[in-house]
Amino acid sequence: MKTLILLLFLSPLTALAQDTTTKKLEEVMSAYNKAGHFNGSVLVAVHGNILLQNGYGIKNAEEKSFNDKNTIYQIASVTKQFTATVILKLIQEKRMTLQDKLSKYYKGFHNGDSITIEQLLTHTSGLHNFTEEDTTIAVTDEQHFIPYLQKLKPDFAPGAKWNYSNTGYVMLGFIIQKVSGMSYWQAVRKYIFDPLQMQNSGFDFAQLSNRSKAVGYDTLNDTIQQRANITDSSVPFGAGAIYSTVGDLYKWHKGLQDYRIIDSALMNKAYTACALSNYGYGWQIDSVYGRKMVSHSGAISGFGSNIARIPADDICIVLLSNKSGSTFDVMHITNKLLAVLYNQPYAIPKKRTAVTLSTDIIKQYVGTYEVADMHVTIEVSINDNTLIAQPQRDGHPGPTSVMLAADETHFFDSRDDELEITFNKDDAGNIKGMTILQADKIKFAQKIK
Repeated sequence: MKTLILLLFLSPLTALAQDTTTKKLEEVMSAYNKAGHFNGSVLVAVHGNILLQNGYGIKNAEEKSFNDKNTIYQIASVTKQFTATVILKLIQEKRMTLQDKLSKYYKGFHNGDSITIEQLLTHTSGLHNFTEEDTTIAVTDEQHFIPYLQKLKPDFAPGAKWNYSNTGYVMLGFIIQKVSGMSYWQAVRKYIFDPLQMQNSGFDFAQLSNRSKAVGYDTLNDTIQQRANITDSSVPFGAGAIYSTVGDLYKWHKGLQDYRIIDSALMNKAYTACALSNYGYGWQIDSVYGRKMVSHSGAISGFGSNIARIPADDICIVLLSNKSGSTFDVMHITNKLLAVLYNQPYAIPKKRTAVTLSTDIIKQYVGTYEVADMHVTIEVSINDNTLIAQPQRDGHPGPTSVMLAADETHFFDSRDDELEITFNKDDAGNIKGMTILQADKIKFAQKIK
């Protein structure tokens, strides 16, 4: 039986259990920081007890300052759950409904008479994702940006498919302004930040003057600290404009747990996946160790974020990073922290050193490999003399892995400490397949092309 460590907190062993769990959590975070996979702040709380709240790595290289529990980060798409909750608050106040059509608030959109508020919330509206296009128009310049969006060809008919679209959440931000009579920023502050006393959260990160503000980096290691360009909050708007701290996001968690913003009926709807995907209203819906998990990650220039909550067990895990491309890492680390809390096995990063191989050696591994019993193919290619592996199942591509060489035939994932690949040769020295080791599970893939 999967036993949640938090149950021990109710026994006389409370202090001992909490100390042991905290030590394990700290070991995980320290290992990922030392391996170069995490630079940021973390908070882990269970049933009202904060087990870990700490910072790791560099906050500002020039000032030689380091991240701590109060460091402020851009949280990118984690913003979507705030936008969704304000919409639900306005619905609770009976000022709008989930079935309202987009055309009620903005005319001129393709399928505007069919697109509902609910479809905007669940990414099923068909509105094309504007962040896939090049535009210099500021999102908050409604007079010019709305006409720009209206010209974008829809990806599909409303409700026909699912496709992640920042456009939908930008439109929800505009609709909040129309319905509330306030700016988007004022509405979020009135309905969420102020009631929950989220005093370290806001919107205009570029202009924020606070010693706790993190510098975002594109490259951050012992020898190179390359700053990222700050994304102005007017660009992502309702899709990703907020900045915050791990502590403030825990206040957010507690406010949702206690139904201080919206009632339980609407909250449960937000936590329910739509028919076309595992996405609710601003939350991704998953199951972990038999429990419903609601979460969301975010990525923006210089920053990565992830918040994961298990409402039934009052668990909240927040990871915020000031390094570009860190979203995979913070999601991966979240899974390790959950394994600690649920007393499940987990692995921590090993200190590995990559070797440089000649292009001729690397080229022999390029091709298509098949894991027949899983209906998975893996495309192996080269980019800048480095192997790239991308799995695909039933025509749907998965995340790419940058594979670094441990020696001539053994490779490891640059970010996933549990993934290793060994290329197998036949008697003639030709590549015939690969052995995949991931989380102590072994799979064999035959080279088919």
